[in-house]
Amino acid sequence: SMLADFGVKVTVLEYLNQILPTEDEAIAKEAERLLKRKGIQFVKGAKVLADSLSKDTGVTIEADINGKKETFQADRMLVSVGREANTGNIGLENTEIDFHNGYIQTNDFFQTKESHIYAIGDVIGGMQLAHVASHEGITAVEHMAEQNPLPINYRNIPSCVYSNPEIASIGYTEREAIDGGFEVETGKFPFKAIGKALVYGESDGFVKIISDKNTNDILGIHMIGPHVTDMISEAALAKVLDATPWEIAQTIHPHPTLSEIMGEAAMAVENKQIHG
Repeated sequence: SMLADFGVKVTVLEYLNQILPTEDEAIAKEAERLLKRKGIQFVKGAKVLADSLSKDTGVTIEADINGKKETFQADRMLVSVGREANTGNIGLENTEIDFHNGYIQTNDFFQTKESHIYAIGDVIGGMQLAHVASHEGITAVEHMAEQNPLPINYRNIPSCVYSNPEIASIGYTEREAIDGGFEVETGKFPFKAIGKALVYGESDGFVKIISDKNTNDILGIHMIGPHVTDMISEAALAKVLDATPWEIAQTIHPHPTLSEIMGEAAMAVENKQIHG
């Protein structure tokens, strides 16, 4: 996204059949549409063949796409294939700490098998986000101080993609909710119907709310559009408080603001949106 904004011709080779595979399908499709509009090309279902890499003139590499090899050339290649825990050479070999797939194993309060040693952040795996590690640290210290902290509910942690447009999400995607046995209702509302988005000149994107049809509890909230990495905090509060779409809809959002979209999306769950 950033490189395309700088005028670089960008081609993305994605192993799966959806970009941003951890995001809701509707968000990923909208992101792909908007990024394509910038000129970014996406090749999905592409298994990059690392042994084919050549750096004689720029970068040349092959990918297996549906059983056929294709060759790609560029001036530079950015590799983004995940991270490993940085646990080597820090003395852990002298402990009885357990590992799984290279990550340190802890209990709900980040205490390892060695009760006086705690671990948080990327070394224990999970969401691997700065704000997650920060709250894991708080929980760990409170547990050391015997303050009886609550375990972290990772479904209540927001995740952000700082692209243009921005993307933010919390809770279940629609597919995850259905696969988890929930009967779902959804509400979706576009930024193009929000006056402040038109003022900003950034009216692409939408907010999508997923709720449990039986309990009305919010299962997930997903956003793509202007400043959604700021607005996801309202969704996080709603999740922590086990709010329903009706309760968000009853919250009066000031006009004109981008946050109005939260109320509209909540009303859209029951097809009661006003401006859509």
